[in-house]
Amino acid sequence: MDAVDGTRAGREIAHGRKLALGHAERTWGWGTRAGQLRAIRRAELIAAGACLGPDVRALEIGCGTGTFTELFARTGAQLIAVDISADLLDRALARGLPSHQVQFLEKRFEDCDVDGPFTAVIGSSVLHHLELEPALEKMYELLTPGGILSFAEPNMLNPQVLLQKNVPWLKERLGDSPDETAFVRWSFARLLQRVGFRDIRILPFDWLHPHTPRPLIEMVRSTGHFLEQVPGVREFAGSLYIHAARPRA
Repeated sequence: MDAVDGTRAGREIAHGRKLALGHAERTWGWGTRAGQLRAIRRAELIAAGACLGPDVRALEIGCGTGTFTELFARTGAQLIAVDISADLLDRALARGLPSHQVQFLEKRFEDCDVDGPFTAVIGSSVLHHLELEPALEKMYELLTPGGILSFAEPNMLNPQVLLQKNVPWLKERLGDSPDETAFVRWSFARLLQRVGFRDIRILPFDWLHPHTPRPLIEMVRSTGHFLEQVPGVREFAGSLYIHAARPRA
């Protein structure tokens, strides 16, 4: 895919190339033992929220190296997985997922001409890379009536996320792309409602940091699950689970 240097798409492609030359999963926080457990939990939340299964046709946006595509594929769902980065997609294709079930496409989602409709549109940590409102409008159009949007995204109210997404030198040092951001759940819910989505649920979760030492993982996980139930405190969790549906009528 060609992109003009200096555009948002161009910067994302360049960032994907840089990630592919290194250890993308570690940069994203999925490569450590704690990170792997976070990824599994996150994939389970997204899959359950989207009701993924053998009778579901789902579009995964921003599949990257296929870490989550592989986890989603275990549900038996039919997946079309899209990413703007050819370099990251090469890593995804190397996973050898069954071609009769999973199709990878090199596309900028906003320009994506995939054939809908889909029962679900899903993804992990990708919406904050997109031109958000046009992207959500496109997702709405691609969903069947009653179809589900199911994502996990960074929470802007988390102190580390707040700094990482807003301090340019820190953003670069920690491996973020120049344009990515994070979300506050109340304003995001209003945007989903304005686009036309209903049954909107946005829940803070995830207190397990990817660099948690192995001996402390279980303690941090159990404490985190408790904090996710505490009003006020839960708002500072690291991630947001986002669920919304296109109305049936």
